Amino acid sequence: MPMPHRTQMQVIKRRLKGKDGSARISELKLILNELPGIYQGPYGKIRAWVEDEIGRTNVRRSVKHTDSIAVRKEGHVQVAVVGMPNAGKSSLLRALSGVQTAVGDYPFTTLRPVPAVVNIDGIFVQFVEVPGLIEGAHEDRGGGRALLGVIRSADFSIVLHDPNENRAELQSVLREIEAAGIDKPCLLVLTKADTAQSSNSTGIFDGWETIRVSAKEGSGLDELRQRIAALTGLMRVFPRSEGKRADTPIVVPHGATVLEFAGAVHHDFAQKFRGARVWGASARFPGQNVGHGHVLVEGDEVELRRV
Repeated sequence: MPMPHRTQMQVIKRRLKGKDGSARISELKLILNELPGIYQGPYGKIRAWVEDEIGRTNVRRSVKHTDSIAVRKEGHVQVAVVGMPNAGKSSLLRALSGVQTAVGDYPFTTLRPVPAVVNIDGIFVQFVEVPGLIEGAHEDRGGGRALLGVIRSADFSIVLHDPNENRAELQSVLREIEAAGIDKPCLLVLTKADTAQSSNSTGIFDGWETIRVSAKEGSGLDELRQRIAALTGLMRVFPRSEGKRADTPIVVPHGATVLEFAGAVHHDFAQKFRGARVWGASARFPGQNVGHGHVLVEGDEVELRRV
């Protein structure tokens, strides 16, 4: 005896929740095989719906490449700024960069991703403000798939939450990111510290280590910049010539060698230098002569010796 048709449809929709592409098609085919062999009435309609849904999913999968909003990467690293509508994303981006994005006390002030490049101690970070994610974004509610695509392509994310609002909003955003299969480093930032009960810049919120900021008063912004710079995995190494350190650093990954530094200065240098002298924490003494494989650290100064 088959289950009532209304219950059957509810079960099918629960089984499909959060599935897309190949996973959704596989589940639909399983459901189709499990349906009772009835082709008329309510069960016939369920069967027709499942078959139509297989076709619709195939179409969506074939045009999946259009479900994106391209944001051309600039700078050394790209960071997605994520949160529910009206979490303070535009205000924070303006405070960090000076870019005049639209700011309002109402949801959906920003309708498309807004990029802005910020120089954090010589590391150029491109922030991309992602319009507010709503529940069901991973199922393309509110154009969510395209927005999640922006988050997926970024190097990491900062998730903003107004602690004066319901915590369920934060959990909703995190669920949408998880449901989309995005697994990248993420920093939780509590906004609007000027209106919150606690003024501490860091702390624990729902098990997350957080940083608390106020775009209005500027509090917590320096700590946020430092935390973001650490998350980039990059460091600054300064070229040195004729006894003087250059003002502009070369940005390389943590653990980079002298050879990698030389290639970052200019691609020809990697082939045309015989060694280097190093000043800084990685050197045993100032001006130490080192080889190609010497590992550098943040703030080192390097003088390349050409062939």
